[in-house]
Amino acid sequence: MIAEPNTAGNLPSQKENAVRDETVPESAVQNGSCVRNGNPKTPREKRKVREQCENIRRNSSSSRRVSQLQNGEVVEAVTLFEVVSMGKRAMQSVVDDWVEAYKQDRNVALLDLINFFIQCSGCQGMVTAEMFQSLHKKDVMRKMTETFDEETGLQYKKFMAYPWILTVTWPVDMDNEDYPLIRTGPYWKKFKANFCEFIAVLVQQCQCSILYDSYLMDTIISLLTGLADSMVRAFRHTSTLAAVKLLTAVVSVHLNLDVNKHNAQRLYEVEKKRISGKRTNYRLDQLERKRKEYEQKLLEIQNMMNAIFKGMFLNRYRDVIPEIRATCIEEIGSWIKTYPDAFLNDSYLKYIGWMLYDKQAEVRLKCLLGLQGIYSRKELVSRMDLFTSRFKDRIVSMPLDKDHEVAVQAMKLLMLMSQNCEDVLSAEECETLYQFVYTTHRPLAVAAGEFLYKSLLSHEGDEEVQPKGGRKFGTSTDQLKRLIRFFLESELHKHVAYLIDSLWDWAGKFLKDWECMTSLLLKNAEEDGEALSDAHESALIEIILATVREAAEGHPPVGRGAAKKILSVKEKKIQLEDCTKITEHFITVLPQLLAKYSTDAQKVANLLQIPQYYDLDVYSTGHLEKHLDALLREVKDIVAKHSDMSVLEASSRTYYILCSEEIAIYNQVDRARTQLIDELMGQLNQLLGGFWQKEEGFCTDAGEISRMHSALRRIAAFHNAHDLTKWNLYDKTLRLLVFEMEHGSLPVLMILPALQCTYFSLLWQLAAVSENSPKETLFALRRELRRFSQICMCFLHHEGKDVREKAFMILCDWLLILSHQDSNNNEEAVGLLDYLPNTSLQEKLLLFIQEHVFIEEEEESKDLTEEEERKEESCKLDDLHKKRSLLAAYCKLIVYNVVEMTAAAEIYKYYVKTYNDFGDIIKETLSRTRHNNKIQSAKTLILCLQQLFQTHAESQDSSNGVDFSSASFTNMKELARRFSLTFGWDQVKSRESVAMIHKYAYLQRYTAEPLPCKGDEWQPLIWYRNSLLASEDEESSVLGSSGEWSPVGTSKMSSFKRKLSNGSLPETSQTEAASKAPDLQCASQLASAAGKSRKRLKSREMHLQEHLPFLCPGGLRRRYCKDEIKTEGVSEEGQAEDTIEDVDVDVVGADQDS
Repeated sequence: MIAEPNTAGNLPSQKENAVRDETVPESAVQNGSCVRNGNPKTPREKRKVREQCENIRRNSSSSRRVSQLQNGEVVEAVTLFEVVSMGKRAMQSVVDDWVEAYKQDRNVALLDLINFFIQCSGCQGMVTAEMFQSLHKKDVMRKMTETFDEETGLQYKKFMAYPWILTVTWPVDMDNEDYPLIRTGPYWKKFKANFCEFIAVLVQQCQCSILYDSYLMDTIISLLTGLADSMVRAFRHTSTLAAVKLLTAVVSVHLNLDVNKHNAQRLYEVEKKRISGKRTNYRLDQLERKRKEYEQKLLEIQNMMNAIFKGMFLNRYRDVIPEIRATCIEEIGSWIKTYPDAFLNDSYLKYIGWMLYDKQAEVRLKCLLGLQGIYSRKELVSRMDLFTSRFKDRIVSMPLDKDHEVAVQAMKLLMLMSQNCEDVLSAEECETLYQFVYTTHRPLAVAAGEFLYKSLLSHEGDEEVQPKGGRKFGTSTDQLKRLIRFFLESELHKHVAYLIDSLWDWAGKFLKDWECMTSLLLKNAEEDGEALSDAHESALIEIILATVREAAEGHPPVGRGAAKKILSVKEKKIQLEDCTKITEHFITVLPQLLAKYSTDAQKVANLLQIPQYYDLDVYSTGHLEKHLDALLREVKDIVAKHSDMSVLEASSRTYYILCSEEIAIYNQVDRARTQLIDELMGQLNQLLGGFWQKEEGFCTDAGEISRMHSALRRIAAFHNAHDLTKWNLYDKTLRLLVFEMEHGSLPVLMILPALQCTYFSLLWQLAAVSENSPKETLFALRRELRRFSQICMCFLHHEGKDVREKAFMILCDWLLILSHQDSNNNEEAVGLLDYLPNTSLQEKLLLFIQEHVFIEEEEESKDLTEEEERKEESCKLDDLHKKRSLLAAYCKLIVYNVVEMTAAAEIYKYYVKTYNDFGDIIKETLSRTRHNNKIQSAKTLILCLQQLFQTHAESQDSSNGVDFSSASFTNMKELARRFSLTFGWDQVKSRESVAMIHKYAYLQRYTAEPLPCKGDEWQPLIWYRNSLLASEDEESSVLGSSGEWSPVGTSKMSSFKRKLSNGSLPETSQTEAASKAPDLQCASQLASAAGKSRKRLKSREMHLQEHLPFLCPGGLRRRYCKDEIKTEGVSEEGQAEDTIEDVDVDVVGADQDS
């Protein structure tokens, strides 16, 4: 049938598919061939063909028409494809109309259905049919072909759909993998659902009549099987989906028939018993006939199922296209769940098991989802023993799958297997699966948390015990003890937040039972023999802190989840209720806990973090100020007892949280804080007074050094969160640092906290600068800033490693703060306080990184015990953490343009060599610098490779040339390959950078060699090189004062460029000199450079591309200047201007250099 000429072009499906098909009724077939009128062009020809082809069954066409408003016009759908594309609201009536048409003329109706499947494949062609009866078997086999006509550019597929031989013609460009089933967007997703729904409705409406006529299903199965064998993906995918959905619908019919057969059998037996002893009556004969009819239909349905499964599934479940494989596996899982009596056996289960090893995650996911539906039903699990034993190991390994969704569904499947299969998982396998609660991928961790909770923590047989207090704690207590035991046995003590977050969705009820938790901590061993041990108490306190944080914040811990979770209204309400509950409970209990564990630093540090999650208004509204006094007394006592930094920082933060000016308790807490600081400063002043009274200025008493160290640490911890400027701490600590610079006799225990206190004092002074600050104050602060920077630079060479590293970290943070002042300050303050590092300081920072981060430490082979090996490994991890912190601090200076971006070239050299330790930091630096300036970042990569090659070339014997097979050169090539991968797959985004690399490398490699050439054939090459040189010149003029290699915002650093160029950075190349030469000279050089034979040039290019893609001539060196790229004959006047501008720049360390 043919769509209406005036409506077909308006449909979305017709716009994209442009399907133009013709069907020929049975009456139009003569002598085994198809009578066609060609491809009609005009509306009159189309109308004529339609009258010839559909003169038999136009009675039902009017009832099939479905109207839809589209683009302001009413569109009438005539074909099945158009109706299904529009929606399924008229699906039932459309199928009924088609059934009626089939009963009138089954050949025409079947051709209509055949065209529907062809159109759903996105076929842009025609379908013709030949009658099968008149052909011999050899002719049939000869016509089962798929060929290509080179003259017409069309492709043909002939296959048998009994009783016809169908010929499908389509253009070759149909192989562009664009057809309805894989198109994106809501329209095509709806089309796929409608397509599946149409097949289900068709089988449902035909099950009482034409389904068993041995004609309809034979034709459809033959059609779909023939299309499923096509080389064209669209035919194969569409027919496979239609076939498996057809089998799913047939399975439903089989189940209905099976029920009807059993009912008929039961009625027959009842009727037979009722008339026993009598002669057979009509009712019994009728039931017997009906029972046999059902048996016959069941046999036919079974044959259909076998035909589809063997003809389609067995070939397509291992198709090369993953979508087809996934469709097959999804449906076989549906068949097994729907009709387990026929499909739940090893003959069908093996296909799911085999596809668990598929390379595509989509296929593996469908396997797991299908198995979940089976293992979730206990009545089916008993028949899965062989499958479980064969594929259990594979399923247990799948939580480690690289695809997150596959890993999550594998964990859920293992949980179902553990619940419904007895002893299917061993204790070792369960312990391995439990550890997934610590994974960073939250859905997998939550699934593992559900597995852990249902397998280990939750037992339905737990009975609640009624203690003396009257509250039921039995179940929660047992669950908590099991949780603590699991946490301690896992030996991942620093990841308790991950564990609680994994269990939160399933065990939130007992994890919020803080009353039960604190009662366990406050319980005395004399009163109750179930008191916890010290390790269990520490673990429980960590669990309490993690649960309080989870309830108060409502989002996963750091590292699990890309961003904070957006809470719904209901979740926010629960969060507020939990915060109130936390506050009301811990206001009274926390002072008791602090008093009990006041001598244990680890426990106290964790407990002191709880007040930050309080609702502080509860203190005043609930008249609980007495509990606040108790808390402040305990915190003050803890500060006096401990010098551990974690305890002191937690105490300082507690005062900071409670000292909020917006709440009513501010005055009470502020008085307690002032009293505590007065006492601490009094102790420090007394110690410093005794220290400076010594004749030698230094006391060797270890006890006095320890007391000084503790006092300075307490002050530093509080100075971090509180402004102690009025106590004049800066002068006291600065005097210590100056004394160390002059005499160098202070112990490290005093230097480190003194350096920290001085840093915090300056930060508070810097934060106090406002718009109304007088100029005298700004100049005084500027002097102190410069003075402190010089002290840090001096300490970079201190004999103590800890002092050097602390000075470096402070200096990096200090430079970052000073170079990015707050815009709220006045312009004068920003101008006076905005410092940039000078050349000397930049060189020192880079040298420090090279010596302290990338230095290789020689490992000595020692015979160590297991305990000593653990300690040594722990020390190595701590040392690596410090190195990563140092490198990250320096890379921040590069990213934020505090130091030259070219300095990153020295860092990039170690990318491959130290990839396991620092690869993520270097890669992030590369990404950030490219985001800031694509061109400059690309030039930095070139510079890095050039420096490596120059070093490699200098290390080789000059007589033998460069060794391209050495290990160093291989590492260089690997580094270049890694650099190329960082540009990504988006060629549009990386186009500018790659073009710059090509241009720069091309100019350096070929324009420096004047070679004679003649002839017009070299003119395109000359024009190309001229264009490159012109763009190079334009770029240099645009860069202006920034210089060719300087990053944005660092034009003040030209002197640093020149000094680095004398060492590791190359100087000005001859290419840049050529860019400033007259055009005539440039053209003559280019023309002469192209005079060599093409063969020599080509061979050289091939050799260089193979061995050295980033090679530049050894004599080419680059010089960096401020205003523009200059020739070697630059004037002295221009150099003087550069020098003047450099002197005007105010940089850190200038006084020291002078």
